[in-house]
Amino acid sequence: MNNNSVFKKGAISGLLLFIAGAIILMGIITAEIFYPAGYTTAQSEISDLGATRPLPNSVSYQPSASIFNATMVIGGLLILAASLILFRTGKKWFFVLFPALLGIGILGVGVFPGNNAFFHPVFALLTFISGGLAAIVSSRMTQAPFCYLLALLGVITLSFLFLSTVFIPILGDGGTERFVAYPLIIWMIGLGGYLIGENGKG
Repeated sequence: MNNNSVFKKGAISGLLLFIAGAIILMGIITAEIFYPAGYTTAQSEISDLGATRPLPNSVSYQPSASIFNATMVIGGLLILAASLILFRTGKKWFFVLFPALLGIGILGVGVFPGNNAFFHPVFALLTFISGGLAAIVSSRMTQAPFCYLLALLGVITLSFLFLSTVFIPILGDGGTERFVAYPLIIWMIGLGGYLIGENGKG
């Protein structure tokens, strides 16, 4: 494979990851802006922006729901595309598998909002687990000290996910979930920028 072709594919993959992270972050912020009073980052889950859990009655507010769900769908598709392009550069399968699963998870969160009692939790869990592992594994694609930062982001996500019962009394449901989700957004933007710079040379 031509080296220039590999470099271009790597840069495109990084660009898509960067855009996905930025869109997801700004989409969440925008959906929060238009959500009615009563939504708090401490007690309200991120997915409440799309639709609240069906316990006992799900609530969905517009335009927040459309903004959030569309953001997740677009972000998931961009991450999937970035993963496929990264695979074409010859990266080992484990560098690609977890980002691809992350993309599927985020896509599923958008397609199946919080009012879907079965599929939404499944895709949300897939998002957080695969995203944390993707951040840790991707550290092997980069150089120190940046590789340690990527791994740390993955560790933070998985730690707050599996120790959520410890943090919820302190940070609330929403605050704890944000310590799970936001490191993944930072990871997307960070790794995306790294791939753009590393593969866009020449």
